[in-house]
Amino acid sequence: MSQSDGQPDLSKPPAEKSDARQRCAVVTGASSGIGKATAQAFARMGWHVIGTGRDPRRCEQAEAEIRAAGTGAARIDMLRGDFAEMHEVRRVAGEIRALTDKVDVLVNNAGGVRDGWHETSEGLESTFAANHLAPFLLTRELQPLLERAAEDAPPGLVRVIAVSSSGHRACAGMRWYDLMMKTAFDASAAYCQAKLANLLFTRELDRRLIDKGIVALSMHPGRVGSNFASHGDEAMQSYMAANECAAPEQPARTIVWLATAEDLGGKGGRYFHELAEEQPAAQAQDNVAAAKLWQESEIILEKILEPAG
Repeated sequence: MSQSDGQPDLSKPPAEKSDARQRCAVVTGASSGIGKATAQAFARMGWHVIGTGRDPRRCEQAEAEIRAAGTGAARIDMLRGDFAEMHEVRRVAGEIRALTDKVDVLVNNAGGVRDGWHETSEGLESTFAANHLAPFLLTRELQPLLERAAEDAPPGLVRVIAVSSSGHRACAGMRWYDLMMKTAFDASAAYCQAKLANLLFTRELDRRLIDKGIVALSMHPGRVGSNFASHGDEAMQSYMAANECAAPEQPARTIVWLATAEDLGGKGGRYFHELAEEQPAAQAQDNVAAAKLWQESEIILEKILEPAG
């Protein structure tokens, strides 16, 4: 799966060996942009691809495009759910469990920025809910499937990948006293805090799962030409429109590399951009904050969700 320059070639990836178990990738936010490009790449590799999206029409169109990109061996499923709503995340997780008993790669890509304060039906601020709590909950719900995949895979080849952002550098630290930013809300600050949360979650997740053969990694996609800012404020939309943006296939290349490169299985909790490791901001490397965010996230979810049964 490599070009002469050593970078993964997403146009002609190798088919799975006929005697190998078909690998499974779950890609959230697969109805457009980076998620769709990533799902198409896995489909070209002959994987079982389970995508998620919110808008029914976009999901239907994306499913057709992902299916068209796939090899004959690929299996494609597209599920719908609003990931700002935790009950929807849990429902989608249940549908995933009905489709497969093993998940080799989970790409937590869904997210975005809003134009102001939006409260979900569960009383959560939507930016924090969709960008952090949803991947936290989905990963927790799918952990048994990740562990099952790790039982018959080489150590470190089962991966959880977070699509974060360099915006995390603009957040000096989590607002522990008000994670939902109910006071003095700022849309940009809320997004940057959520992206910092992605990195802290990756760090703590890797600490908890590395002994089970599962590696957690994160990446910064850069400015991408997608519908990312469609719900953002005027300043965000103007910024995206005024600056050059990469095609979604560019960050998708890094995601697939993170998902499949054997030499990345030794040590997780790392942060990447454009096929290279970068050092995140110091506040994203805080192990105490990472553990605290995990605890706070559990507390928030316990208040709005019935115990899983």
